[in-house]
Amino acid sequence: MEILRFTLSGKNAFFKKPEVNSYCYFTYGNIHKIALLGIFGALLGYGGYTQIKDFNKKKSKEKLTETYPEFYERLKDLKISILPADENSKGFISKKIQVFNNSVGYASKEVGGNLIVNEQWLENPKWEICVLIDSEEAEKVKKAICGKKCVYYPYLGKNDHPADIKNVTVENACEFNFEMGRMDCFMPVEQVEYADLDIDDKEELGIVNEFKYVEALPYKMNGWTNQYILQKFLYTNEFVTVKNTQVYQLADKKKIIFY
Repeated sequence: MEILRFTLSGKNAFFKKPEVNSYCYFTYGNIHKIALLGIFGALLGYGGYTQIKDFNKKKSKEKLTETYPEFYERLKDLKISILPADENSKGFISKKIQVFNNSVGYASKEVGGNLIVNEQWLENPKWEICVLIDSEEAEKVKKAICGKKCVYYPYLGKNDHPADIKNVTVENACEFNFEMGRMDCFMPVEQVEYADLDIDDKEELGIVNEFKYVEALPYKMNGWTNQYILQKFLYTNEFVTVKNTQVYQLADKKKIIFY
């Protein structure tokens, strides 16, 4: 097997949290799996949320069934790993509230139809993305990215935020016998445990200025409502052990898991 690896970045990004939509629209602190699958779906020309009704008619004869957008239906089984870029070494990306006008005419019931929008944007976001090439759909993603081809232009959450895909490489998937150590990617918290180390052990191993970044991010979609199913993810420089999950080592010795 192979691993497709590339840098994903942009000037800004907005991955909307659906829970709040009154005073201000808030963003998740990092890109999540559903948004990443949406980027891959755009590259391959798969339908999104607006095409879901037409896509459902191809699958069902007017029966109520679990239904997903086409990009998710086709790509949900991809194995991906997300690594914070060196510039965001602790997993945190700066955010800023942006204020702008939506004056399309139907956005607001106010006179003139103008809506003042407050959105929280990520500033200069950047990640390393890895995709395990173990299926036909993964091969299609690899071919599109390596060939610099796309059907729809990829963006980071909104079409106001174009995505840059750079530093594309393909590596052999090297399985690593991991017992304890640092991981370099975001990890579902249920798949890892902190190593049982005391202060002396940490000093001996050079573990200083410990940090951990934890955020609940979209992981799957509910087939009946198309709402996000959240999963807590962890990124830390502390030593961890990995439970029932294969660890891979990249060419630069970084350790990752796929989910």
